[in-house]
Amino acid sequence: MNDLAESVAQAFVRAINRQDVDALVELMTAEHRFIDSLGNMVTGSEKMRAGWAKYFKSVPDYTVAIEETFCDGPVVVMLGLAQGTYSTDGKLKPENRWTTPTAFRAFIQDRKVAEWRVYCDNEPIRQRMAKSA
Repeated sequence: MNDLAESVAQAFVRAINRQDVDALVELMTAEHRFIDSLGNMVTGSEKMRAGWAKYFKSVPDYTVAIEETFCDGPVVVMLGLAQGTYSTDGKLKPENRWTTPTAFRAFIQDRKVAEWRVYCDNEPIRQRMAKSA
């Protein structure tokens, strides 16, 4: 189970890095749960389709760099960095670029991501958003 779970979680990260919303939805269960670092939860793959599309519009170059991965059955924990450039108009201005350490916890069920939980400091992007307001 560990290899399969890790493979699914890695495919999810690759889809994030390509900003491939269709691939992300394909990798989610219908009842997928996304939980951000503030504890906000969105349930349902179709709601997350809209959520990821909106996020990629505001951070068009968002990527995740995974440095370590730990698996225990259906649970995969990935540690690394999230980075991108906050944009209100599609332009990538260097002063709006941010990087933050991050951790992700994926729960894999039936070869899909049933839950994607993000643990990171959102302050770097919040600062860019406040300056752009």
